Amino acid sequence: MAILIIFIVMFFFMFLGLDIFISMAIAGSTYLLATGNGPLTMISNNMINGVSNVSLLAIPFFVLAGELMNISGMTDKLLDFSLFFIGRVKGALAHACIFVNAIFSLVSGSGPADAAAISPILLPKMKEEGYPEDFSAACNAAGAVLGPIIPPGIPMVFLGLITNLSIGRLFLGAMIPGILMAVFMSLIVALKVRNMKLKPHESKMSWEGFLKVLRDSWLPLLAPVIIFVGVFTGMATVTEVAILATAYVLFIGIFVYRKITLKGFFQAFKNTALFSASIMALFAVAGIFSYMIAVEQLGMQIVQLINQYHISPLMFLFLCNVLFLFLGMIMDATPAMLIFGPLLLPIATRMGIDPIHFGTVMICNLMIGLITPPVGALLFLLSKISGLPFERVTKASLPFAIALLIVQALITVFPGLVTYLPNLVFGG
Repeated sequence: MAILIIFIVMFFFMFLGLDIFISMAIAGSTYLLATGNGPLTMISNNMINGVSNVSLLAIPFFVLAGELMNISGMTDKLLDFSLFFIGRVKGALAHACIFVNAIFSLVSGSGPADAAAISPILLPKMKEEGYPEDFSAACNAAGAVLGPIIPPGIPMVFLGLITNLSIGRLFLGAMIPGILMAVFMSLIVALKVRNMKLKPHESKMSWEGFLKVLRDSWLPLLAPVIIFVGVFTGMATVTEVAILATAYVLFIGIFVYRKITLKGFFQAFKNTALFSASIMALFAVAGIFSYMIAVEQLGMQIVQLINQYHISPLMFLFLCNVLFLFLGMIMDATPAMLIFGPLLLPIATRMGIDPIHFGTVMICNLMIGLITPPVGALLFLLSKISGLPFERVTKASLPFAIALLIVQALITVFPGLVTYLPNLVFGG
């Protein structure tokens, strides 16, 4: 009962408009004061321990790499690379939106960062070619969902840090689901653009054209290669790879493309600091909830319910999907992951569910919440960038959300879609 009251307190303050980390801190303090199950000094101790892991440095550096790619002009070159191959297809810009987000995801690892970088470039181009404004905004919002899923997704780093799972395995586990999501969203684009009257996109396939676009884009394309080689060969830790990728992008932006100005440089650092500060605040207070869950033996209570009602592993995954889909609709994915990941993962493992499979299913589910109301962060962001009402962007995003849910069902029922690559590279 005590743990239920704490969650009610947390959601109450969230709905009042307080930041999530403040709501979590108040709820944790309320629990300690009401139950006496620990001294108040443990709050400060947990907050310090929560942000003391050096691997957390990977998060701001991946975000900074994405910011620097944008201001250095690398994003435009990735768009040109994508359009070269699909420029003749009807709806080429919409397909390119999905494709560029997938490539950009290989560096930034953040949905909002991808949307902020790519949408201001694509939305005017799509308007010029006759795409409906709400469809354009929805396409950009949906494409940015790939940011946290396709490696090196920042949520994968979160989960690896709080559960001691291999981040490399989590990265590879999300690869096939991310590709499937991109394919299914491209199918939605193909269905939607059939009856649209669009201006034809000029594109000529030629060997000379290919060499030109490759010459212009090979340096941006090398950034994700650096990340993959570093992580999956074990040559460097995730933090070291993030720092190396940032240094590479910074070097190319300053000395090759010469587009990173001092003003842009500081703006990128400012955006990265703001995003990272909110994440670190959540990590600081998450330890309080972990302590409460351990003291109240919530995990053992869930295990007893599973045994009492003879819940199968597949049914458990289904119930978790429902839970995380609901949580993704009403709160940010990060606190949901920090609170429920360490609680449910040991239970899933005990039931014989592969931990990488469970972690990937959880993260993909929560990321769908980025385009579901009422708290869909990408819907709000694209509403702001496009100038359209939130309701119009939300309605236009519904087909993409359905496509993502279909992929979610597939990776839930067929664990091999998640575990094949990790087992192939690291051994089963």
